Amino acid sequence: MSKKKDQVLLNEQIDAPEVRCVGDDGTQYGIVSRDEALKIAEQKGLDLVLIAPNANPPVCKIMDYGKFKYQQEKKLKEAKKKQTKIEVKEIKLSVKIAQNDIDYKVKHAREFLEKGKHVKFRVFLRGREMAHPEAGVEVLEKIIPLIEDIGVVEKKPHLEGRYVNMLVIPKKEEKKK
Repeated sequence: MSKKKDQVLLNEQIDAPEVRCVGDDGTQYGIVSRDEALKIAEQKGLDLVLIAPNANPPVCKIMDYGKFKYQQEKKLKEAKKKQTKIEVKEIKLSVKIAQNDIDYKVKHAREFLEKGKHVKFRVFLRGREMAHPEAGVEVLEKIIPLIEDIGVVEKKPHLEGRYVNMLVIPKKEEKKK
């Protein structure tokens, strides 16, 4: 029978004969038998929760397990909220793209960068264009000067399969004095 890593042992599930017992308010009960610790917890109407099973003797805390579990879930939700998700917008180009089309695509890329999104430029190489991937690199290098005021090239143009890719991220705003 395997135990889950995040499974918490409480009350009668604790099998250690002696435990170091700590109260919910930080009161130290010292090293007591498991049964005595259970009695103390029962008197207070709380649960005996195994906190550090690997310690010698194991450390148990007398607390309201439902409240403890709720607090843990709340912390997880808060941590999840603080995470930022980076959105990558992809702009596809071809080797034979005209300058006005490049300007149009760059205009969209600038809008994305202003919104703080990353932009991935992809030049698709068709058929015989695969023999000259440097043509795709040239197209992407035409774009760099058009966006360098608002974005930073994180990944230089490079060949990946049938695509020549380049990743541009927004410039970090400098703090004004």
